[in-house]
Amino acid sequence: MLNIINLKHQPQHIETLAKWHHKEWSHFNPHESISERITRMQPYLNSDFIPTTYIATDYELLGSAAIVANDMETKPELSPWLASVYISETNRNKGIGTKLVKHILRLAQTNDIDKLYLLTPDQHSFYQRLGWSVRSEELYHETTVTVMEITLNNLKPND
Repeated sequence: MLNIINLKHQPQHIETLAKWHHKEWSHFNPHESISERITRMQPYLNSDFIPTTYIATDYELLGSAAIVANDMETKPELSPWLASVYISETNRNKGIGTKLVKHILRLAQTNDIDKLYLLTPDQHSFYQRLGWSVRSEELYHETTVTVMEITLNNLKPND
């Protein structure tokens, strides 16, 4: 059975997540080591809503999604951000990413957040299917990314 839980309740997964995230997105922080990424992820284990990482599990770690204050230093005026949506390679295309994203959206609504942002180099159609809109396309750390947004007061409770 799929469970979505706060990483702070199962912090033993932080090293695996750091390795997955490093493999997937190290080109955005090419000088950061896995141990530095683990250190950077430590604030996700606190009791504040931002930053928080949620993990999907089903007898094993399946994936993650986070909410952070900012995910693009070139866009400090935009906050908060959906970030680190990652599903392990063997568990993709099973609806896990959709469930994680919707979980973050519901939590953001209950925490009185009106709008969320994200950046993606290659998954904009996935997010558009979930109601996100393209804000811009731009070069970020030598990678073309799509910056997207979603207004949460437009979402129904079951979205």
